[in-house]
Amino acid sequence: MNVSIRLKTIASLIDECNRICDIGTDHGYLPIYLIKKGICKEAIASDINKGPVEKAENNVKREGLESKITCRLGGGLTTISPHEADCAIIAGMGGNLIRDIIEESKEVFKGLKYAVLQPVQNPDVLRKYLYESGYDILDEELCIDEGKYYEIIKVKYDNKPKVLEDIYYEIGEKLIHKRHPLLKEYINHKVNKYKSILSYIDNETDSAKLRRAELENSIEKLEEIDSCL
Repeated sequence: MNVSIRLKTIASLIDECNRICDIGTDHGYLPIYLIKKGICKEAIASDINKGPVEKAENNVKREGLESKITCRLGGGLTTISPHEADCAIIAGMGGNLIRDIIEESKEVFKGLKYAVLQPVQNPDVLRKYLYESGYDILDEELCIDEGKYYEIIKVKYDNKPKVLEDIYYEIGEKLIHKRHPLLKEYINHKVNKYKSILSYIDNETDSAKLRRAELENSIEKLEEIDSCL
């Protein structure tokens, strides 16, 4: 079974535990990997679509892990009971959708020891929601897989809402504090992307002027962080 760099990086944030649940499991590769590595004893592989659940079931059977991995069909955390799992993985979907999944099943989510979240878009939206809703970001990882960057966030509920500068929603504080080896490269990637967008913005409307100011501010803040690394 071929496990991607992205999935291995997600797995690196999982502590040894009794049971994990993988939300949006797709082929079930991550639960299989975690079981085979001895990181967790049991797993729940859950997906909203029938096709991925069937693929996960076939892969679990192929690996002989039917007694350790349960596959479930359903949306988000609705397939999980409170305190049924030690931790949850919600990966491979947008930050807005991950936020909505948490909101939909807050009691289940708050009851976890921790969760590992991997947004494919809008990590800033997700971080802002987490901080302002009283979640503590325990650790963060960054990887590049097939030319795409992925931010991975380990979080638990501590009922201590925080408000940070916008730039720390865009670039996680934990990544900065640990001086992550990919961070300078990632910041440079973001700066170049924003400069490219700037080249297409005119100043003819108020909304265009506002967008230009936002991008210029982000570039300035990113370059400040970069200079300190």
